[in-house]
Amino acid sequence: MLKLYNTATKQNEVFKPIHPNEVTVYSCGMTVYSHPHIGHLKAYLMSDTLVRYLRDLGYRVKQVMNVTDVGHNLNDADDADDKMEVRAKQENLTPWDIARKYEKMFFENLSEMNISMPSIIARATENVDHMIELIKRLEANGYVYKTKVGLQFDTSKFAKYAEFANLDLENQKAGARVEVDDERRNPWDFALWILNKPDHIMKWDSPWGVGYPGWHIECSAMCLHYLGEQVDIHTGGVEHIKIHHTNEIAQSEGATGKKFVNYWLHSGHLMVDGTKMSKSLGNGYTLDDLKNKGYHPLALRYMLLKGDYKKSFNFTWENIHNAQNELVKIWKAVSAIVNNVGGQIVDKYLNTFRDALDDDLNTSLAITSLWDLLNSKEKPEDKLATIIKFDKVLGLDLENADYRLNELEDYQGISQLEKQNARLLLRDREQARKEKNYQLADEIRDKIESMGFVIEDNKNGSCIHLKEYGKI
Repeated sequence: MLKLYNTATKQNEVFKPIHPNEVTVYSCGMTVYSHPHIGHLKAYLMSDTLVRYLRDLGYRVKQVMNVTDVGHNLNDADDADDKMEVRAKQENLTPWDIARKYEKMFFENLSEMNISMPSIIARATENVDHMIELIKRLEANGYVYKTKVGLQFDTSKFAKYAEFANLDLENQKAGARVEVDDERRNPWDFALWILNKPDHIMKWDSPWGVGYPGWHIECSAMCLHYLGEQVDIHTGGVEHIKIHHTNEIAQSEGATGKKFVNYWLHSGHLMVDGTKMSKSLGNGYTLDDLKNKGYHPLALRYMLLKGDYKKSFNFTWENIHNAQNELVKIWKAVSAIVNNVGGQIVDKYLNTFRDALDDDLNTSLAITSLWDLLNSKEKPEDKLATIIKFDKVLGLDLENADYRLNELEDYQGISQLEKQNARLLLRDREQARKEKNYQLADEIRDKIESMGFVIEDNKNGSCIHLKEYGKI
């Protein structure tokens, strides 16, 4: 029985979908103005694991992910510069070109991490009409007032505003958010539609004048449009709890009068060497940074799966190095049994695996089940059938272990010619062994190893791999 930790109630709850056998999931996506870093990928791995497991349990899952390509300001002040437009000026491109450039990078990263694509990708710029319609509903319900900045959501009209994030509104200081709009009624009120910015490149007509949407309205509008007025699960990073997701709840429930989301799942931060990821500190690592050091993107997936998605995870080069070496061992073990087809799933291990995932997606314990199975005395064909079943959730591409090992060698800077020469030598060694010319076989082995490879002999023959994967 699947239990999930619900941020709204601060406890594990048995998962019960709104409709039998169907689950709706909304995942907060990227603001596509810059290179995605590996901290972003941690949150999307969490939502991917969730969706994979729900589908493995037999649910039909409809997942929507937004792409924020307008209206996300540099800070919480509603008249602050838009991230998209700032980057566009820096790169001498249009905001739309910036959006498509970094959106492409983001989805390429998801693919390299073997993170499944959502059912629907919803760009903010393509759903402005739905945002306008939602603001109209809020206006009709008495939640909207106008200031010099634009249309504001009146949080005093939404009695439950502070509940989700346990906000202490009485002691909250106004700060910059009020200084930029002295007409705002409450410090925590927020913009729905921004007006009076004629130099803003991205803008649309609306019943209230030419402008553009506030950041928070996009997720509510697209979630309601694509998934309906009540949603099973909403995922995102912990940084969104106090403002963005609090505002989503206020907007959505203010418009519909219904509970917006039943289960809120939040991913903890990714730290680097015990500190926050930051461009100024030079530790905002991208997936390309890892690949350039010889690490496979799936090594990052494996490393993060060994942690608790809710908690912060500390990235170090030693951690990714150790994770890659473990993953290589798994790939090699699976590669050695991959020709053993027609096996039966071993229920004992599958039950243990599912028990772990039922406990709020405990992927660390699920991976322990994988290792227990690999080290067991079960039949090779039964091991393989069960491992492939596990991997529908883990997403480590174990069925293509040989391909992934070869791909990893490319990340190590080993050319195709070097690999081809080593394989030709391996063929010569196998011939020498057949002819019982063991001295020649040993000489060839030494030559292969001098090229940076190691030979592994098993009952299916011999293969070569790199001696060392990744560089600390």
